[in-house]
Amino acid sequence: MRLLRCLAGLLALCAGVAAAAEPVRDDRGVAWQGGPPRRIVSLLPSLTETVCALGACDRLVGVDRFSDWPAQVNTLPRLGGLDDASVERVVALRPDVVLAARSARVAERFEALGLKVLVFDSDNHAQVRHSTEALARVLGQPQRAAQLWAAIHRDETAAAARIPPRLRGRSVYFEVDSTPYAAGTTSFIGETLQRLGLRNVVPAEYGAFPRLNPEFLVRRSPDLIMAMDRELATMASRPGWHTLRALKDGQTCGFESERYVLLIRPGPRMGEAALAIADCLAGLPER
Repeated sequence: MRLLRCLAGLLALCAGVAAAAEPVRDDRGVAWQGGPPRRIVSLLPSLTETVCALGACDRLVGVDRFSDWPAQVNTLPRLGGLDDASVERVVALRPDVVLAARSARVAERFEALGLKVLVFDSDNHAQVRHSTEALARVLGQPQRAAQLWAAIHRDETAAAARIPPRLRGRSVYFEVDSTPYAAGTTSFIGETLQRLGLRNVVPAEYGAFPRLNPEFLVRRSPDLIMAMDRELATMASRPGWHTLRALKDGQTCGFESERYVLLIRPGPRMGEAALAIADCLAGLPER
């Protein structure tokens, strides 16, 4: 029996060593080579936040125009966005790595110029977790990823407990753009809503962030509506939307700009976002 326990322990140790020896790969399958980077450029707000949450904010030397949290990143050079990043300015910063979304058009150009690039998707919780764990390993602090995800899980659990029983299982429409685009069931926002006990009005087969026919909402008439406050204020003026029962009954959550950005940004503050949603729902009038 002792021999079997020793053998099991040895196998576990070997498995752990093998996992640690596996190269870090981004969402293209590109492997990270080299030691922890000291100079980082981030071209996506969620990746900027993740780097800082992992304790490496001081390694950032430049960010995209939308990165605004934590406050200390606001002093860094602004390098454009996904589609218009300034290649010359990025190169001049001599980064050890550039972090970007898969949709960034300049990733290949940076690599052609000899820069290392890591790209990550962030449509759902699993992708956000992968990017967090990958970045933690790249930064040389793998243990921080587990701590971060434990905190997110703790906040989500607390948020779910705050949801009034009368609202559990209710249908919800979460607007990400007034065109209208919605947060679908398979998006990170949709997954958070599901963890809070809500039912997304958008079917899973529609994808993560589908553009909807405005008549779709009129037909489905969700029990709850969430959107940026200024969009919510004029929502009833859209053709047919004055009939939506959520608008008529005041079962809506309108978030001011800074709070709304928190909700639509995947990353280390997803637990905080869940708490913000729960706080709004807990304050809705009974109907």
